[in-house]
Amino acid sequence: QVQLVESGGGLVQAGGSLRLSCAASRSTFSFNAIGWYRQAPGKQRELVAMFDSGGSADYADSVKGRFTISRDNAKNTVYLQMNSLKPEDTAVYYCNAKRRVIASVLDYWGQGTQVTVSS
Repeated sequence: QVQLVESGGGLVQAGGSLRLSCAASRSTFSFNAIGWYRQAPGKQRELVAMFDSGGSADYADSVKGRFTISRDNAKNTVYLQMNSLKPEDTAVYYCNAKRRVIASVLDYWGQGTQVTVSS
C-alpha cells in the first residue's frame, strides 16, 4: 500500500517562503510521476509541480521562477520550495504520485497540508 505524508504547511506573510515535504512509503522512482497539486477554496485542484517519468520537472506557469521541486532519493521524499509567496498561493497542497498499470494510471494522494499567505 502506498502512503504519501505531507508536512511543512503553515501561515506566512506575502513575500515569504515555505518548504513542503512529501514522504513516500517507497522509492519515488517507483512511480511514473510524483509531485504537487493544490486546491484553493471554491476552485478545482490544479497541478503545481511534477517530476515526470524521465525525471524532468514541470511547473504551472503561475509558480515558475518562484517554486522549485526536488527529491531526496535516500529519504524517499519530494520537496516543494516555495519562495516569493503570494496570497493567491493560499490553498491545500497535496502530494500526488502516479503509477501506470497496463492501460490505466493509478493516482495516490497525501492528506494535504494547508498553506496560507497573508497580504
